[in-house]
Amino acid sequence: MSKYRVQNPATGEILETFEAATDAQIEQTLADADAVYREWRERSVQDRAAVVKRVAEIFEERKEELARIIATEMGKSIAESIDEVEFARDIIEYYAVHGPSLITDYEIPSTVPGKAYIEHRPVGTLLGVMPWNFPYYQVARFAAPNLLLGNTILLKHADICARSALTIQEIMEQAGVPVGGYQNVFASHDQIATIIADPRVQGVSLTGSERAGAIIGAQAGAHLKKCVLELGGIDPMVVLDADDVAAVAKEAWDFRVYNVGQVCNSNKRLIVMDTIYDEFVAELKKLATGLVPGDQLNLAEGEYVPLSTRAAAETVNAQVQKAVSEGATLVAGGVLSDGLGAHYSPAVLVDVPRDSESYGEEIFGPVATVYKVSSDEEALELANDCALGLGGSVFSTDEARATRVASQLEVGMSHVNTIAAEAAEIPFGGVKRSGFGREMGPLGIGEFANKRLFFVSA
Repeated sequence: MSKYRVQNPATGEILETFEAATDAQIEQTLADADAVYREWRERSVQDRAAVVKRVAEIFEERKEELARIIATEMGKSIAESIDEVEFARDIIEYYAVHGPSLITDYEIPSTVPGKAYIEHRPVGTLLGVMPWNFPYYQVARFAAPNLLLGNTILLKHADICARSALTIQEIMEQAGVPVGGYQNVFASHDQIATIIADPRVQGVSLTGSERAGAIIGAQAGAHLKKCVLELGGIDPMVVLDADDVAAVAKEAWDFRVYNVGQVCNSNKRLIVMDTIYDEFVAELKKLATGLVPGDQLNLAEGEYVPLSTRAAAETVNAQVQKAVSEGATLVAGGVLSDGLGAHYSPAVLVDVPRDSESYGEEIFGPVATVYKVSSDEEALELANDCALGLGGSVFSTDEARATRVASQLEVGMSHVNTIAAEAAEIPFGGVKRSGFGREMGPLGIGEFANKRLFFVSA
């Protein structure tokens, strides 16, 4: 039986189920992707860009419909769902407009008589394995640059995002991507391994957990395939001082509970100077108090949406309970709803012991975890005391002071006085156990390009 489904996380009700792919269908998918690649790569980049531009336009035209699909599937509010559709549209449009200039051939100086050029050529069919937390955005940042480059795409989406996954393929084909050039696959883990092993597939991009990244990375390595891995994060937000503590606390809270905390680069560790710590925590407590479960399709003020699944909510609840058992204090929130729904009230957690298991665990849910420090050095040491290294930020009224600390963060994305700069043109990715490779911006289009030397002798 297929696990691919649409299941409203607010109620647990299964609304739609989908047939899993057969092995014969997977083989046909691979054959089609390879055949289309040989035609798609020969089209002019301007032709491919026009098709990608049309994808962005259709995202805009179908925005309300697309938003409602993911709100139903994984629990995001309609407002945040529309935000996501618009961001995906912007990424797709960015590559349609700027992609051709990012992959233009250029000459490099050479001591060998002749002319040396660097080209950006496609490599073939690619596999994307994408998560449920941003069903369109995650696909857009992988698919748009690679289609523009001339690669073809197989996309294995999360099992709860089946309707949005199919709709993306429908939009790609409606926009003019040749049938077979972008294919959704309702594949099993074994079938994913088969796809990665297949010589017609030249690379794999995964956004997901460290565990999933280790498995996919090992499979890719065994078959000498390039991979990009965007894994977890326990990003530090360091607050050294503030003129308006309440305003910075509100900024921290709003980012931490966005998408009910199911964000890779969310500010999962709030590292706050002792001079403002008590006021900061008091503000967070105020913001977390009095919230009630709501319907993501019709959310009112003071309500919060469910997590993606009941299992996800139970996992977050168990993590918080474990931290408390190890010595942490739950200041506010942290209530798991009864029944089949996936609501978990946004929480504030303090005093997580640094020698506890919980200290090193990513909580993928609406939990603001706060640490107290008494110097810039202690703040930096705590921020870098982490196996993951996705993003991080440092706040201070003294920009030079914040810059000094932020410049030493062991992360892929470091920020001063903003939690996360996010736009189509800004690269995204991490270091350490947060994975490797970059998506979006000028770097995103280079990951699965053959940066070919083309030399013409004098």
